[in-house]
Amino acid sequence: MNTITLCHETDISEGESKGFQFDDTSLFAIKKNEAIFLYKNSCPHLGIELEWIEDQFLDTDANLIQCSTHGALFLIESGECVAGPCQGQHLQSLAYTTNDHGELLITL
Repeated sequence: MNTITLCHETDISEGESKGFQFDDTSLFAIKKNEAIFLYKNSCPHLGIELEWIEDQFLDTDANLIQCSTHGALFLIESGECVAGPCQGQHLQSLAYTTNDHGELLITL
């Protein structure tokens, strides 16, 4: 297992998202109400990546995560699909830690 530094917590602005790629692993993080939520970048419907364009995982109001292929909508805080072909399913959340320097770390 490898510990990887994703970014500094200030690299993700409030109400915005950021994608990360490590070998064959694609992830994304969202900051909402100063909390950071981290998910595997894979729609439970087809297993495809979610973003419209680089770092764009949110709907136009930045209230929900949106799959660019079928428009499925997911709650930011839980990853639950609330509309679309995978309704009731969840994005895979990932645990992370923050070090003393404010960097987000994950273990893959």
